[in-house]
Amino acid sequence: MNLVLLGAPGAGKGTQAQKLVLEFGFDHISTGDLLRTAVKDNTELGQVAKTYMDAGELVPDSLVIDLVKERLAQEGSSAGFILDGFPRNTAQAQALEEALEELGISIDKALLVSVEPEVIVERLSNRRVCKTCGYTGTAQDSVCPRDGGEMYQRDDDTATTVRGRLAVYSEKTAPLIDYYQDKDMLVEVDGDRDIDGIFEDVKDLLGL
Repeated sequence: MNLVLLGAPGAGKGTQAQKLVLEFGFDHISTGDLLRTAVKDNTELGQVAKTYMDAGELVPDSLVIDLVKERLAQEGSSAGFILDGFPRNTAQAQALEEALEELGISIDKALLVSVEPEVIVERLSNRRVCKTCGYTGTAQDSVCPRDGGEMYQRDDDTATTVRGRLAVYSEKTAPLIDYYQDKDMLVEVDGDRDIDGIFEDVKDLLGL
């Protein structure tokens, strides 16, 4: 099964992807990771991507799709893949489908982890991260419970910044929900619950 992962920043979709990978062996394909790895390894596509990134410009859709195609052309898991971070809009979704057709691959489902915006604002603005080990906790953690390190709030986790990120998501990415719903590919799970409960519903929705 090949999945596209949808959801607003902070909805918890990455957590559910990790659980799917651990239990079923899906390949988790993050386009952000693909870009960083390509640049670090100085591949041909990475060199091109770096020119845009160094100039502070967005990497073109066509280049991201080429990276995804290159990754999928490698031997992958028989369980399928989870595509995370792309597509971000309907134009990218259409271009992705056309590119995958060339490889004889199709997207089976789009999994939406749905959480109300104000819940996400509260969740992310309450998040704190350890400066030394990266542990993620809450504002109630005065020090890191793992190594006693100092906990801090990331610049992009303030309530104002989170609301801005959600506004961008709503404008650019949310129309993907209608796109995949029209294709009868969308499955939606309520992400405002305990992680294991969400995961049980995800498995049921995907028939796993």
